[in-house]
Amino acid sequence: MALRLPDDVHARLITHAATDRRSHNSQIVHPLETTLDADETPDETPDETPDESP
Repeated sequence: MALRLPDDVHARLITHAATDRRSHNSQIVHPLETTLDADETPDETPDETPDESP
């Protein structure tokens, strides 16, 4: 898979990967996995608000 990135985004990727001690590939995969995992987590917000009437 080829991925074309703007030069400034590529430079930021390299900087963050070095800071996080990850490969460039891992630096790209990590936020993708985090986002996909969050999408698979059920919403914990109740469908209805509790009735506060006495």
